[in-house]
Amino acid sequence: MPSIDDIQLNENAQWITLNQTYGLGNAGLCQLLAKFGSPDAIFSASISQLRDVVDDEIAIRINKGVDIEAISSTLDWLKKDYAHLVTLADNAYPKQLLEINNPPAVLYAIGHLQWLNHPSIAMVGSRSATPQGEKNAEDFAESLCNHGLCVVSGMALGIDGAAHRGALKANGATIAVVGTGLDIVYPAKHRHLAHRIAERGLIISEFPLGTLSNAQNFSRRNRVISGLSLGCLVVEANIDSGSLITARLATEQGREVFAIPGSIHSPVTKGCHQLIKQGAKLVESTKDILEELKNVLPSVSPSGLMANVSATPV
Repeated sequence: MPSIDDIQLNENAQWITLNQTYGLGNAGLCQLLAKFGSPDAIFSASISQLRDVVDDEIAIRINKGVDIEAISSTLDWLKKDYAHLVTLADNAYPKQLLEINNPPAVLYAIGHLQWLNHPSIAMVGSRSATPQGEKNAEDFAESLCNHGLCVVSGMALGIDGAAHRGALKANGATIAVVGTGLDIVYPAKHRHLAHRIAERGLIISEFPLGTLSNAQNFSRRNRVISGLSLGCLVVEANIDSGSLITARLATEQGREVFAIPGSIHSPVTKGCHQLIKQGAKLVESTKDILEELKNVLPSVSPSGLMANVSATPV
């Protein structure tokens, strides 16, 4: 009779294999899960059954089954302290993400999984932020964490990094959603920041280990940043900033959108002003955000946020 560890290893291997199946993609994987119910049932299906959902080449790849050698490096990675695989079948899977279109079927994670289902606010903005913009992001993040929220961002340069730093100054309640595999730190300048987030917060990615930085990945990452959150705060943004994509996704997902105004002469505030014209709430303090979220924000004791989290190196 197989042990619980053997069963878990087999389940992880199935999820990882499907996540890494060339050409399948997350949407295809979700369609297979909707059809067959579980990875085990997917791998037990015949090629003709699989062809009802995917094309011939993908059906043949899946029908070959799990190749442990091909995914051995990922299985070894999962043996590390605070390394996790979270799937749609897990209780730890974030409930907020279940509400969005095309939720990631698989999440790789480093850190503390408790943050996945904690009330959160997304904070995004320009990579080429002004010093004042970074200070605003850091101060808002620290204050929002002190009021019981977890800050979600993308660990990019500029506003993202400042938001994570502010959360770490408060209580460490922060999630970094990245567009690479978790064995790669991007941007490299944030290696130390990534380590600090992993110690006290959480870093997650839907992309397999070894996935390099790619523009397409970051647009997919943005839907997770907004999807995890009750609302999205844009701190600074150019008119063509990717932050506006995150704000649009937040609106489509039924989340609140907030924006900090600035000088009419500054290019990094024009995106925020556009959002405000489109209906985003103008924000001058954290009180503006908390007031807007009061009907959807569970009662959280800030003093209890870190009760079960120790700063353990990862």
